[in-house]
Amino acid sequence: MKLLIMGRPGAGKGTQAVNIKEYYNIPHISTGDMFRAAIKNQTRLGVLAKSYMDQGQLVPDEVTIGIVKERLLEDDCKKGFLLDGFPRTIAQAEALDEFLNENQIKLDCVLDVNVPAEILVRRMVGRRVCKGCGATFHVEFNAPKVEGVCDNCGTTLIQRADDTEATAVNRLSVYDNQTAPLLEFYSKQNILKTVNGDQPLDKVFEDIKVTLGA
Repeated sequence: MKLLIMGRPGAGKGTQAVNIKEYYNIPHISTGDMFRAAIKNQTRLGVLAKSYMDQGQLVPDEVTIGIVKERLLEDDCKKGFLLDGFPRTIAQAEALDEFLNENQIKLDCVLDVNVPAEILVRRMVGRRVCKGCGATFHVEFNAPKVEGVCDNCGTTLIQRADDTEATAVNRLSVYDNQTAPLLEFYSKQNILKTVNGDQPLDKVFEDIKVTLGA
């Protein structure tokens, strides 16, 4: 099973990626993990990526694509993989397609975990984090027993700076502008499948399994 997973920030994509990895026994390949591994192993592309990151610059497409190619050619990807966080642009998607075609690899499905933007804003804005132990709560969906106080250690709960409404709306807008062309790109290939992410996590995963025919 060769898959790609997409979803707006806060849609629960990360949770479903873990579920897919465990259920189908395939490697979960995220951009962040790939960069960290390439840098740790001091591969040529890893060293190059680090040089850009150390300067606070975006890693160029050709370096990112090169690291993805290296990872997908490793033995554990022969029976399948789950790509997460790549591609982010049409140029990256086209480069991935070219690489997959050259190596006679075919994507089985692109999963889009879809949750309406207004619900995601509520999810993000209501999130509270413990300054002491890092536990996460939500004023609406997972409220602490005492308002503003961590159930686990009694420390004050805070709202992170990136969980304000303005920041949440901006993050979603950036994501939508960036990924709308990608959704169209994969829709034209007839491999895009949309899953309703606005339901309990276990139900979302059941829908994913049905979508994938397993």
